Amino acid sequence: MTPSTPVNPTSPTAGRSTGRTARRAAAPLALALCGALLAACSGAGGAGGSGGHSINVLMVNNPQMVDLQKLTAANFTKSTGIHVNFTVLPEDDVRDKITQDFSSQAGQYDVATISNYEAPIYAKNGWLAPLTAKAKADTAFDQSDILPAMQQSLSYNGQLYAEPFYGESSFLMYRKDVFAAKGLTMPAHPTWDQVASLAAKADGAQSGMKGICLRGQPGWGEMIAPLTTVVNTMGGTWFTKDWKAQLTSPAFTKATNFYVDLVRKHGEPGAAQSGFTECLNDLEQGKVAMWYDATSAAGSLEASDSPVAGKIGYVPAPVEQTKSSGWLYTWAWGVQKASKKQDDAWKFISWASGKGYENLVGTKLGWSRVPAGKRTSTYSNAAYDKASSAFAQPTLTALEAANPSNPGVQPRPAPGIQFVGIPEFTDLGTQVSQQLSSAIAGRTSVSSALSASQKLAEKVADKYAGQ
Repeated sequence: MTPSTPVNPTSPTAGRSTGRTARRAAAPLALALCGALLAACSGAGGAGGSGGHSINVLMVNNPQMVDLQKLTAANFTKSTGIHVNFTVLPEDDVRDKITQDFSSQAGQYDVATISNYEAPIYAKNGWLAPLTAKAKADTAFDQSDILPAMQQSLSYNGQLYAEPFYGESSFLMYRKDVFAAKGLTMPAHPTWDQVASLAAKADGAQSGMKGICLRGQPGWGEMIAPLTTVVNTMGGTWFTKDWKAQLTSPAFTKATNFYVDLVRKHGEPGAAQSGFTECLNDLEQGKVAMWYDATSAAGSLEASDSPVAGKIGYVPAPVEQTKSSGWLYTWAWGVQKASKKQDDAWKFISWASGKGYENLVGTKLGWSRVPAGKRTSTYSNAAYDKASSAFAQPTLTALEAANPSNPGVQPRPAPGIQFVGIPEFTDLGTQVSQQLSSAIAGRTSVSSALSASQKLAEKVADKYAGQ
């Protein structure tokens, strides 16, 4: 996930993408917030257009979606005659509004942007229309080209319920020039112990430079996303398969102590308030030598105006007990089950997530703005590969290695790599992150933070035990 903002206060993006990873989703609290939100935002974006060839699309205001909005009329509408009424809102607002409309099956919106966190939950609740048959019938869409991990994460009980618009995993980024000057070698597949050693050696490599940047900002999609991947690979889990909370288990404790100690000793200043954006700025400005985070960050680091373009190396997410540990996040298109325009909705999705749209963005706006991370063919496109040669293959490798159903060393009760795929996780993850951010800031101990967090997790587990 490019980072995710705190949801109950989020893919990176787990989960923003382009800077936002794992995010807030359908939670009971969201429903309470939606009534007021609906009144406040009912005029946003023009959700009108009830004609037979118009659809209403509710989506997050990330840059890729803004590009899509600009390109739709002159391309999709021109070729199909289907007018698209967009409602575009900030992430927290759009999640609340989607939850309100889809949970009530009000049918105001035909299509909405959801993530791989929400998709199985919404599908289980009967809020989404299955897309398997439409995708199979639309041979031009080429469903087989969608990365398997993406398809798996957007499915429920063997049915596909959303199509990815763009996706991300996570990897380790480091300053190649700084490592060379210090005589340091980055392993092709680093372990976390190796990363900690390199962070210590890179500390002070340049004036004011710290060894590594890791998110410490509270939020289930901020700090919790990278931390959970460390927990997974060090043998821990939030819950056992039979719903026993594990936040004070030896493995979870070891991973959390490791993460907190590393960022306290060799991490960025102000780590307790540093999220995706702050770490991105720190790496660009030469304040840190390494950064573990969303693959979507690479586009900014390699942009023509980036001071570190060409200086960054990319290697897989560090591991310990697992073969891989990168997360998986996608912004995807879901169709409301109550929509009476599902055929037109599919035509829009097929266009927006299709190969032709990627080529359109590449030729019209530049290949660095292509909504990548979802199709195998993107990474064999010569134009895209040329524009993203520094990070395209490491990104694809990370995406192909992601396994949301089996990210650790033991069976899980719910899918998810950097999150637990249950509605309660938005609130639970955020509260736990607040405890652990305080530990990073030195206001409490890791032991105390995990003890308090365990009690919160046990309350959630009690709801599922015996099911």
